[in-house]
Amino acid sequence: MNLKGRDFIALEDWSKEEIEYLLNFAAEIKADFKAGKDFKPLEGKSLGLIFQKNSTRTRVSFEIGMYQLGGHPMFLSVADTQLGRGEPIKDTARVLSGYIDGIMIRTFNHSDVVELAEYASIPVINGLTDLLHPCQVMADLMTIQENFGKELKGKKLVYLGDGNNVAHSLMIGCTKMGMDVVVAAPAQYNPLDEYVEKAKKLASESGGSFVLTDDVRYAVQDADVLYTDTWVSMGQEEEKAEKVKKFSPFQINEALLKIAKPTAIVMHCLPAYRGFELTEEVIEGKQSVVFQESENRLHAQKAILAALL
Repeated sequence: MNLKGRDFIALEDWSKEEIEYLLNFAAEIKADFKAGKDFKPLEGKSLGLIFQKNSTRTRVSFEIGMYQLGGHPMFLSVADTQLGRGEPIKDTARVLSGYIDGIMIRTFNHSDVVELAEYASIPVINGLTDLLHPCQVMADLMTIQENFGKELKGKKLVYLGDGNNVAHSLMIGCTKMGMDVVVAAPAQYNPLDEYVEKAKKLASESGGSFVLTDDVRYAVQDADVLYTDTWVSMGQEEEKAEKVKKFSPFQINEALLKIAKPTAIVMHCLPAYRGFELTEEVIEGKQSVVFQESENRLHAQKAILAALL
């Protein structure tokens, strides 16, 4: 499958077959990496990494991933580039297109990524926006496959907490794969209506299902995957006290985990705030795959980089 030159901005832009191709590619890359085999298809290629939001996993996994593929990563802090002084995104896009082979951007406004891709003549990868986090969900799908097998249709994933960028991308990615997806959130923190409707439509097409509820015990019944994220996203610190009060019933703890299937796994995109969205016992427990999931950011993104660049 030839994906060279494509942008990776939103999972709704990618078919189930294309996502499966990337997941299979990622699994091959990981297996070869673990076996000590070199795979350097990007020798002579360079990737610009634009960061407006701080990061651990996104920065390290993209920098090291590009290096392991034989390419050259270049960290571009907004504060250290002309973007930080007001240069239009469309100008930056065209300037960088003349220097490098691809751009990864992690920023606040999703429209900035869309504009960057519109004016760049090289692939643009969405490392995270306030609306979506597609690279995270590729790693998530990879992790679920490693635990339950390649066929994900009929597996039940329950997302508990804030209907944020991770929730939006999970809703799209998992319903495309035919999974049964439940989002459990306080009503005022539901995912955007636009993404609820997209998830319902995709579920009807794939044979999966989508449910939005505020009933935690109902949501978790017979779940294969329990997934949560921080209650207070970057830039929302002033809402912490109110969010902790609202989200406390949605915490993944040992009592809640017992309602799910005995084989259920627990996922979190990290960073995790233990004692808030999930407990110490759960994240360190035998059903947690949080750090397997984190490692898979590297391999899933290497597949994306190798395919697009």
